[in-house]
Amino acid sequence: MIDDIHRIDAEVRLRPATPADAASLAAALTRSRAYMRPWEPERPDAFYTERGQQERLAGMLADREAGRAMPWVLADEQDRAVGGFNLTAMVLGPSRSAILGYWIDVEYAGRGLATAAVQRVCEVARDGLGLHRVEAGTMLDNVASQRVLAKCGFEQYGLAPRFLHINGDWRDHRMFQRILHDGSSLMG
Repeated sequence: MIDDIHRIDAEVRLRPATPADAASLAAALTRSRAYMRPWEPERPDAFYTERGQQERLAGMLADREAGRAMPWVLADEQDRAVGGFNLTAMVLGPSRSAILGYWIDVEYAGRGLATAAVQRVCEVARDGLGLHRVEAGTMLDNVASQRVLAKCGFEQYGLAPRFLHINGDWRDHRMFQRILHDGSSLMG
């Protein structure tokens, strides 16, 4: 289930990230740079290059091998990356939790892909990774992302003042969580 390819709609699927995604990630991130600027940290120009994405993917895939992360891409019909979904800071033991982050290419925004992909990521987190809880944070005015999380069963549990340095300043975030298991068993 973790390494499966998941159909999101007729044109797009969610699949594990690979080193071969660097060029298409760089292209999608470059194309979406202005669109995502209000929600993203300031990044050096090198981040938007194939080499920058190769380095980023190498770190993410090393974290995956170590059991600390699970990176996916949304891929179009030509297998080009048009979005990214990541579970990071994965912890097992009594916590069994991770942090969710995601983005969608500007050309694919508004089609319900984020909602469908977040739902699938949560299913894999529960059934494939054995996680109990997934958390996510959004800036206060990121209403679209808050709607995605609400549609996927996340509940707001708090406010984190000056939580992340985004678009040039420390920004407050609404914190959300989704409990994946209701029972007392660790695995579910």
